[in-house]
Amino acid sequence: MAEALQGRTGTLLVPRSCCHARGAARGRAQLPACRMTLTSTTSVAQAFFCLLLCIPWGSSCPRSCRCTERAGAKAVLCSSQHLQEIPKDIPRDAVLLKLDANSITRIPSNAFRHLSHLREIDLSGNAIEHIDRAAFRGVAAGLRSLDLSGNRIRSIPKEALLALRAKLRLANNPWHCGCALQEVLGEARLDPDSVRGITCHTAPRHEYVGKPLLQALDSGANFCSVPRRSTDVAMLLTMFGWFAMLAAYVICYVRHNRERSRGHREHPRALPGTRGRAESSSTAL
Repeated sequence: MAEALQGRTGTLLVPRSCCHARGAARGRAQLPACRMTLTSTTSVAQAFFCLLLCIPWGSSCPRSCRCTERAGAKAVLCSSQHLQEIPKDIPRDAVLLKLDANSITRIPSNAFRHLSHLREIDLSGNAIEHIDRAAFRGVAAGLRSLDLSGNRIRSIPKEALLALRAKLRLANNPWHCGCALQEVLGEARLDPDSVRGITCHTAPRHEYVGKPLLQALDSGANFCSVPRRSTDVAMLLTMFGWFAMLAAYVICYVRHNRERSRGHREHPRALPGTRGRAESSSTAL
């Protein structure tokens, strides 16, 4: 404490080291409030309050990352840190977030919800396979750039990109070229430089495998028509099956009634009066 408040006679100075976001070990922009010179009449409470200003409440940098200031905007750099998940202690005032070249496999729901100032996310070169529907909730409206290239993404839910205004980079992923991907690309804002890198790793028709999706669509492919035709055929077959069952039931019912009426005509039942006269005649004899 003596070091923290030492200075000239009659003057108290807050040390420069406390004015750094991570202490003297890392170079950071100094906080102007911490460079105050405290006169001898300054109360201890004011000195303590000044020291509190030096503590980076809510803006600490994740352990595996490096935080810098770029033109007044905070950049959180976590590239090539062998991360397996998105850090949860990212500063709330972060504008740029680089998580490229890690081992992240999933983007869970609300992964960036508390980062309302975020404008750019780089998740390229990871091992992402699954993206939750609410992965970008809370940042979708303000985000300007989202790089998902070089991952293991086969499909992405359309709901995850509904309100997203950012330019997307989706190249170099093992995409399944189907209706879901076609609908996503129809609504998303794709980076023009990365569009041709979206290649069909699998597809409903073998002729499209290995080809750029844009080339397949330009040739007249419509991946959304295949499921619809299959659904229509299934409905028609179901209706035909019910109609055939109904027709078979009607035919069996008619045949049964005809056979029954024919049996009645060939073997008529004896009337009660006739049966009584026949019995009296046999008795008389």
